[in-house]
Amino acid sequence: MKTESDMHGQPYDVVIVGSGPSGSTYARILHEDAPQLRVLMVEAGPLLAGQPGLHVKNLPDPQSRAAAQLASQGPVTSLSTESPTPGPGRPGTFLLRPDELAPLAGMPAAAMSSNVGGMGAHWTCACPRPGGSERITFLDDGTLDAALADAERILSVTSEAFEDAPFAAEVRRRLEGEFHRPVPAAVKAMPLAVQKHPNGTVTWSGTDVVLGPLAEPKTHGDRFELRDQTLCQRVMLDGGRVTGVELKELRTGAVSFVSAPIVVVAADALRTPQILFASGIRLRALGRYLNDQPQVITAVRLPHDVVEAGTVAAAAGAAQHSGVSWVPYTDQEPFHGQVMQLDASPVPLAEDDDVVPGSIIGLGWFCATETVEENRVEFDENALDHYGMPRMSIQYHLTWKDLQTIEAAKESVTRAGKALGTFLDDRPPFLLPAGSSLHYQGSVRMGQYDDGRSVCGPDSQVWGADGLYVAGNGVIPTSTACNPTLTSVALAVLGARAIADRIQ
Repeated sequence: MKTESDMHGQPYDVVIVGSGPSGSTYARILHEDAPQLRVLMVEAGPLLAGQPGLHVKNLPDPQSRAAAQLASQGPVTSLSTESPTPGPGRPGTFLLRPDELAPLAGMPAAAMSSNVGGMGAHWTCACPRPGGSERITFLDDGTLDAALADAERILSVTSEAFEDAPFAAEVRRRLEGEFHRPVPAAVKAMPLAVQKHPNGTVTWSGTDVVLGPLAEPKTHGDRFELRDQTLCQRVMLDGGRVTGVELKELRTGAVSFVSAPIVVVAADALRTPQILFASGIRLRALGRYLNDQPQVITAVRLPHDVVEAGTVAAAAGAAQHSGVSWVPYTDQEPFHGQVMQLDASPVPLAEDDDVVPGSIIGLGWFCATETVEENRVEFDENALDHYGMPRMSIQYHLTWKDLQTIEAAKESVTRAGKALGTFLDDRPPFLLPAGSSLHYQGSVRMGQYDDGRSVCGPDSQVWGADGLYVAGNGVIPTSTACNPTLTSVALAVLGARAIADRIQ
């Protein structure tokens, strides 16, 4: 892998904008299927570690992790209210707008990361497959399932890493007793992008895992280059065909043009449409159909007798990591339950109350919402953000049906909490401010036809812009409740294969 300037000024076959999971998937698949291609990847944020895209959980000490998270929180240049500020409770992110956190209007908790690896350096690594109406109907099941399997391979997904964690089996037994589901939607261990080693340690999948051999020095010679702190200001087109990109080197402010017949914009669900807008691409659906996953949370504690029995098992050699269980989405119950065993309580407890790791359970129910054209991110070319790009604002409201789904999710998570143990405090399950999920979708959505309701086709190529592709969660056109990364990586697999086929 090249990261220096010795390839500057030379033409490329493909430029990838953004180094998160989806952009890195394009690089990986093109390396596998068309290794002759010269690929440039650019990222506005900095490199966090020697290994590009390393997950911060894999850094050796708390100080290193904190430094990496701070470096990901954007270009804070002043104390102005227009400058990015750390996301609420999400180290490694910064808020789009530090407005008052009103949970039912706008998207006040909308946040993003700016670093090599993107959110792939900070995510929970949860990789459930979509089910029911979460699936994309105009992609046949065989095509979608094969792409999802490839995504699981690239992300190194397993459901077995923490199967022997303390209390994990008891947590699932109690959840299964409350949620009687047929096998496809039955309670199960959460599929996670993680590798467990024989000595019990784990490696969380960042985009270094996605890049595979491309993350290693000198693996790919002069065929792949990654430039950090390099902003794509616009994609250049001539007669409806891509000719390259305009880049700004953020360390020096130098602006340059890089030629390439194919550009993949994978900047995230907010900044990908921003780059298209700045490039003069103003499709009707651009930025519209923006979707979030309202998140209802609570926390409980396992019963004392269960904890005592589990503590004996843990002392006998059970895994030291806490488990993650999954209550899958169904069309009848349109929410996805993520049940995480914690090593510490999110609610202050008495000083002499020692928490047994894994005995505190955090429950998060993510809700599917209606896909509404009016929910959108807009851009103002007469006002600039902290990167000098068209300033964005979000118009987002929940529908009456969405509010009903949220109430049903509160009832469901209450049932789960009662089945598991005792609530940590007197608060009922509550809704986090809009945008807290970080699972934004739909802003550059895929469609079967160019009918004004989508930005790209089934191969992720932008309508009317030959050679321009989009990637990331923003491409997902359906209403989902499950963590979207696996799906967006699967769509990136299909897009990258379409590019490889096109070139060859």
